[in-house]
Amino acid sequence: MTTPARIGNCSGFYGDRLSAMREMLEGGQLDYLTGDYLAELTMLILGKDTMRDPSLGYARTFVSQVEDCLGLALEQGVRIVTNAGGLNPAGLADRLREVARGLGLDPAIAHVEGDDLRGTDTLAALGRPNALTANAYLGGFGIARALVAGADIVVTGRVTDASVVVGPAVAHHGWDETAYDELAGAVVAGHVIECGTQATGGNFSGFRTLPHTGMPLGFPIAEVAADGSSVITKHDGTGGAVTCDTVTAQLVYEIQSTRYLNPDVTTLLDTIALEQAGPDRVRISGVRGEAPPSRLKVCVNELGGFRNTVEFVLTGLDIEAKADWIRTQMEDVLAANRPAEVTWSQTSQPHRDADTQEAASCLLRLTVKDPSADPVGKPFTSAAVEAALASYPGFTMTAPPAKPTPFGIYRAEYVDRSAITHTVVHPDGSREVVADPTAFVDRDVEPGTRPSPYPCPSDNLTRRMPLGTFVHARSGDKGPNANLGLWVVNDGSPKYADRVTWLSKLINPRKVRELVPEAADLDVEVFLLPNLGGVNVVIHGLLGDGVAASTRFDPQAKALGEWVRSRLVSIEEGLL
Repeated sequence: MTTPARIGNCSGFYGDRLSAMREMLEGGQLDYLTGDYLAELTMLILGKDTMRDPSLGYARTFVSQVEDCLGLALEQGVRIVTNAGGLNPAGLADRLREVARGLGLDPAIAHVEGDDLRGTDTLAALGRPNALTANAYLGGFGIARALVAGADIVVTGRVTDASVVVGPAVAHHGWDETAYDELAGAVVAGHVIECGTQATGGNFSGFRTLPHTGMPLGFPIAEVAADGSSVITKHDGTGGAVTCDTVTAQLVYEIQSTRYLNPDVTTLLDTIALEQAGPDRVRISGVRGEAPPSRLKVCVNELGGFRNTVEFVLTGLDIEAKADWIRTQMEDVLAANRPAEVTWSQTSQPHRDADTQEAASCLLRLTVKDPSADPVGKPFTSAAVEAALASYPGFTMTAPPAKPTPFGIYRAEYVDRSAITHTVVHPDGSREVVADPTAFVDRDVEPGTRPSPYPCPSDNLTRRMPLGTFVHARSGDKGPNANLGLWVVNDGSPKYADRVTWLSKLINPRKVRELVPEAADLDVEVFLLPNLGGVNVVIHGLLGDGVAASTRFDPQAKALGEWVRSRLVSIEEGLL
């Protein structure tokens, strides 16, 4: 039996800590070092890059990291796998070879392609012929083939985030396409570490329990065993912590249902078992998998038009009357050349008798969108500026109006695997087509609106307290939908099981709409994850046409979980 593959992460997004690659290489032993640079929004950003310069389209910060650390990685025998290739993996591979030559080094660099559907008949058949980006999510077997053939660096385009971990695990242990449980275990490990320090205490609602040493949070490591089980850890001496709760926080992040569909396997999230195996060591075991779906998801980004925003500051008394006046003034001016979409939002009412001017103020935000830049350009900005001496008392804005900016619209599509040619380009230039799986499971996801399996509790005295009294949360975006994971704090309390039962009974679609009033008219699904002590909530359409187009105050729903934790609910006395 092979030893576990020790797979580290050094990036959770395009813009993550630049020094992380060196920190991971110098911090301790690794077999592979991975980096996730892509998200739905990132693909749009890279698409805009290619409009300016077709030779771009990849994560340029990765080039700087490799230039700094390539010699160290080769010296230690650590192989690097990344999706930083974005829209141009071949271009990134060539750029890395150029960097290596400048350093006097000669690494074997491979890249994976076939995900990009731009300019294809397939994209036209989807009705998106002019999409800025269109990329199918590929699996990890192309990465594995490149590693088995001897690559020191593997650059990909749009593989799933977990695939940069699945590929090394497949190469290390020699799994085949039917090793569903093992593949599912690797997907879970990859999902945990793909977002970097979110697995070690970043964006964690229990942050006050972390050891605050002043050191930056350490990036995570997955020790993936031959049976697909893993241990999540981090290098000694780094900041943050790895606990069942920090791992759960990442497990419930942007997962949708309990059936986690990946190109290589369908992972059954309700089979995951977690165990604190030591300080900063969490064991993941018991993960079951099934054959993958027959179709592949495609991330499509289209240019949706132009947007602009202005924020008015309202101070002191008569806040609503002031808001009404500037609304009327702006609406009257905009009526002559009205943008396609006009959205107003206002922050909370200021404090009474506030002892600072800022505390006595609130913000009134106006966002406009249109297919053309004209209605959201000069007519809009001039109307805001010209009101300066002709509107409510104390008129001011947080910043001068700016020029309109383009925005994108995200859509998920699905294509047959036959439309994709998953290809590895090896360091010598030879090309290898990666065969598709031969078995598939296409099962409709069970709707989340289901009765709780737990018995109804007897009548008890309750207290109105924040949901977050003993419940953690992690939230984020999936296209137009918001994903909200809620789970009971895993602190060893004897009341843990009863709290899990209570949370599972409490959180249903009706309760979610009560806690999040803006979801009143939206479809809401709730999926039970009793093995993780919680539930996963999907609020469909909360983010409109996706992050880049959303006019919501929190367009990525990153703080949705913290808001929901602050909402008051009736908690049984016996659970406190």
